[in-house]
Amino acid sequence: MFTGIVTDIGTVSKVEQVGDTRVTIRTAYDTGSIDLGASIACSGACMTVVATAPGSFTIDVSGESVARTASGKWVEGAPLNLERALKLGDELGGHIVTGHVDGVGRVVSVSETGGSHTVRIRVDAEIAPYMAHKGSVTVDGVSLTVNEVEDVPDGSTIFSLNIIPHTWRVTALSEMAAGYEVNIEIDVLARYLARMKERLAG
Repeated sequence: MFTGIVTDIGTVSKVEQVGDTRVTIRTAYDTGSIDLGASIACSGACMTVVATAPGSFTIDVSGESVARTASGKWVEGAPLNLERALKLGDELGGHIVTGHVDGVGRVVSVSETGGSHTVRIRVDAEIAPYMAHKGSVTVDGVSLTVNEVEDVPDGSTIFSLNIIPHTWRVTALSEMAAGYEVNIEIDVLARYLARMKERLAG
């Protein structure tokens, strides 16, 4: 479990094909404190640490994870938003994040407004119903609040975010531009409410 508060920007330093895709990530974390088998959210995708070295850790990314996550994440040089798993007693500064990617969004536009950045992202019809005005969403592992929602006739939805200067500076969201793909995790509360509504309607 995570909170969507990024604590480091890692960089993919090595990619190997050894059955799954084995990815080594440079990090400022004290890797001596990372146990094998520990969970780390990598741009929103919960991954298991399979090896560590000074200044880096390694994960195995399954074929399914590669297929379900945004393109360009698992290539050398790619920046990744990192968050270590929540511990009991830690401050819940964002919202409850599971690290399970629900879909891929595509950035429609990025514009600067008074130092902050307004980002518009399109998601497909499968997860469009979970986007709500002032609701929570996780974008590339970052807990954010939805500012506006625009439903599109084809069933997709475009939602907008306001990224404050601090968040822009300390995350890899500053890499975003029109056409850029991002990992999306819907709010877990919205997921359960939708399931309850479905059951009650049946």
